[in-house]
Amino acid sequence: MKFPRSSGLLLHITSLPGRFGIGDLGPCAYEFADFLASARQKLWQVLPLNPTGYADSPYQCFSAFAGNHLLLSFESLREAGILEASDVVSPPFPEDSVDYGHVIEFKLKVLRRAAQVFFADAARADRTAFELFCENSASWIDDYALFMACKDVRPENTWATWDAPIRRREARAIREWSAKLAPGIQAHKYWQFEFFRQWERLKAYCQQRDIRIMGDIPIYVAHDSSDVWAHPNLFQLDDHGFPTVVSGVPPDYFSATGQLWGNPIYRWDALAANGYRWWIERLRASLNLFEMVRLDHFRGFEAYWEIPAGDTTAANGRWMRGPGEEFLSALQNALGELPIVAENLGVITPPVENLRRQFGLPGMSLLQFAFGNDPQGPSFRPHNYSRDLVAYTGGHDNDTTVGWWSSSGAGDSTRTAEDVRKEREFARAYLDLRDDRDIHWVMIRTVLSSIADIAILPLQDVLGLGSEARMNLPGTISGNWKWRYRRGVLSDALASRLRSLTAIYDR
Repeated sequence: MKFPRSSGLLLHITSLPGRFGIGDLGPCAYEFADFLASARQKLWQVLPLNPTGYADSPYQCFSAFAGNHLLLSFESLREAGILEASDVVSPPFPEDSVDYGHVIEFKLKVLRRAAQVFFADAARADRTAFELFCENSASWIDDYALFMACKDVRPENTWATWDAPIRRREARAIREWSAKLAPGIQAHKYWQFEFFRQWERLKAYCQQRDIRIMGDIPIYVAHDSSDVWAHPNLFQLDDHGFPTVVSGVPPDYFSATGQLWGNPIYRWDALAANGYRWWIERLRASLNLFEMVRLDHFRGFEAYWEIPAGDTTAANGRWMRGPGEEFLSALQNALGELPIVAENLGVITPPVENLRRQFGLPGMSLLQFAFGNDPQGPSFRPHNYSRDLVAYTGGHDNDTTVGWWSSSGAGDSTRTAEDVRKEREFARAYLDLRDDRDIHWVMIRTVLSSIADIAILPLQDVLGLGSEARMNLPGTISGNWKWRYRRGVLSDALASRLRSLTAIYDR
């Protein structure tokens, strides 16, 4: 799909400021949309909005269809008369990071109160809207709400360790657990109703300001999810529900053992047998939320790395053929032209690029990768760009530009001090960098001035922040997804500078 020349910012909802310990769909989200409009930005890119599970990662979620109830705005619930001021007296939270443990404990207590009030006192129109939402979400919401209510009872256990009858979804067990956990099930359904209602209001506000929102679809889903529990036939599992093979990427220039992600692998034959219906519904749900989506790990649809379950590294995996053209044709036939950006980073082969181009999907390029000794580095240099690209200074898995530039390479087994020196020397020459303090703005200008149809800038780079603002460090399981910006940093001067560059480069 061809996208108009434009630019925007990358900022996940959790990174917004606010009173309640985590960014949400409340006033600060609208303030950020106002900043985007003032800076003449046309895109707001977010990470997956699904309910997070393992390590609080938006790429390991309890559902591929549900929204993250932790993002619900208490201010909106107060305005609707669901909550009182006394309900939302919050303990002190850090301003510039998310303390997930305390946030979850606090927000769930308030959200349970909100559900009780809604079902006791909601107006007829709201109850009717809730019932209509549940009816329209019937393909996933009953399974999700029961799954989450069961998780509430024993949060430390994955579904594959549940008692056999409910693990196997026997009809009698489903009826018994649904009756026993009815209040919790209804609460989870109500939170989904509110999430999508609040999201639609924010989306409409952005549309009124000519801002499109780009979402993110991980290729895989978490094993401990309602998706795998409800559709075990679509995944490679043993008789007890545990994966027989798992996902990752092979050893390469950057890692001698590869990356072991651990997600269950699809049974593509089973998906194909019913016309890829589950995937079509997943993409349709995402396109109801967003105007366009980034499809993570696109190369896995051409060929994917399959690792025996139980291995501690990705080294012993093997390449398996993905669903490729047949899969994308099924999506296109069902949904029309695909507003998808293909995440084609890493070791990308000609067949992967041929598949991307066959379906007219823009790829991605990260400027931080242009100057080191990555064998694919030349493709990330702007003089080699094509128009069908989304160009970034860096992404959510990268250090910030200032942090990357300031790094000594210590603790990085893939780069020596000499590698870092050569990388900086080449970057200075390529970018014509005169002052290291300007590195983030020089990189921003370089991306905006490129011929790539779309340019996306992480807000951390616009703010010139260092490694303390990094969103994620791949390969680590703690300390990630926590960064938040402080209220007041989105100044008129910052918007003016972005607005000027946007005008200069016709974005």
